[in-house]
Amino acid sequence: MLTREKNERLCRVEGDAPMGALMRRFWVPLCLIEEVSEPDGPPVHARVLGQDLVVFRDSEGRIGALDEKCPHRRVSLVYGRNEEGGLRCLYHGWKIDVTGQVVDMASEPQTSPIASKIRTRAYPTREWGGMVWVFLGKEEDAPEFVPPPWAPVKEAKVSIAKILLPCNWAQILEGAIDSAHSSSLHSSDFVPAKVKGAEATDKNWLRPSTDKSPRMQVERTPYGFRYAAIRTPIFDAETHDYIRSTVFVAPFTVLVPPNNLYNVANVNVPMDDTNTAFYFLAWGHPNKTPDTETWRKFLRAQIGPDLDERYRPYRNHENRFWQDRQAMKAGNFTGITGFPNQDIAMWVTMGPLADRSEERLGTSDLAIVEFRRRMLSALDEFAAGAEPVGLGSNAIPKDVCSFQAIVPKSIDWRQFKASYVWDDVPANKQLESNYQV
Repeated sequence: MLTREKNERLCRVEGDAPMGALMRRFWVPLCLIEEVSEPDGPPVHARVLGQDLVVFRDSEGRIGALDEKCPHRRVSLVYGRNEEGGLRCLYHGWKIDVTGQVVDMASEPQTSPIASKIRTRAYPTREWGGMVWVFLGKEEDAPEFVPPPWAPVKEAKVSIAKILLPCNWAQILEGAIDSAHSSSLHSSDFVPAKVKGAEATDKNWLRPSTDKSPRMQVERTPYGFRYAAIRTPIFDAETHDYIRSTVFVAPFTVLVPPNNLYNVANVNVPMDDTNTAFYFLAWGHPNKTPDTETWRKFLRAQIGPDLDERYRPYRNHENRFWQDRQAMKAGNFTGITGFPNQDIAMWVTMGPLADRSEERLGTSDLAIVEFRRRMLSALDEFAAGAEPVGLGSNAIPKDVCSFQAIVPKSIDWRQFKASYVWDDVPANKQLESNYQV
């Protein structure tokens, strides 16, 4: 249970909210590269941490991220013409380049010097791992862009499902770090099987355990925390444990335990206090990681069948997330197809911003409790002038990753030598980033 005051402090990001101030010290995913892949293509709207931006790629291929409203009469630039090196407002023809500088004023005399004196706020951007990243804080606070742990090298293949959800970011993230729910909510898709470790097929994920009540252990770290869900395996139960170790990378990333083919992660970017851009990722070796459309089809998160062109789901609380009660009678646990859709039904029905003061938690909720404590303490540390959690010297080490494995009981999961799923890299060898600005 969390008090209402602490719940507000944990969840809210708009305006001068402490959590929003902390998140503005990070490079934040703004949109997918696929949304602005075309030079002079249609601009898109992006809302992040309560701010509305317009994002576009200019004639030379540069990404612009500007305040959405034109500096002239404050109309939306999302409807503007993207042409010849800038975004031209439809209202009076003012044109703005990717730096925010007004470069032309169709409604003013050509001899007018006004244009050179007017600019709008432009935010620095980077492209990496299929995403456009933005820094929304003060320019002097901007850290060096460092590739995220789910796309450590350019050679990594990253496939992303994006879904815009009408609920707060924290209740989504708590679902990602809640290993216990997978044995119930995802039981028809995450199937116990006589396998040596978690495996992926084109229809299911398999795991070597029937244990529905894992024992939880947590290790707090400077970048967030990691934890182990310890289950009894199908084989060698007397001498071994089945470990699923998840990593929380503050402030909004979760490294989910991988399967035998690729790594899994999700990123939960607050659009505002009650809306979130949820990104679910498969990443790894190009030969084993599914391509984007295959991944989205597997998740039931494709544009067209499942989402509209702005990544908003057709399934919702009003239509009961297309729940099939006949399928439930036939043995399907939820009657809802697709891993994330099952989760989304839970997250959304908590309400736009969950009231945690009414909860009654159990021992399997240890990671959720740690997330709340970790982020609230991170706010206190940040307010006291400490380096933000997960940044600089607090950044996640390159050799830390999520893992799943059947491990002898004599081995502490904290010392287990894990490496990302990547065929061409010897076990435990670090993947070195080759990012260059």
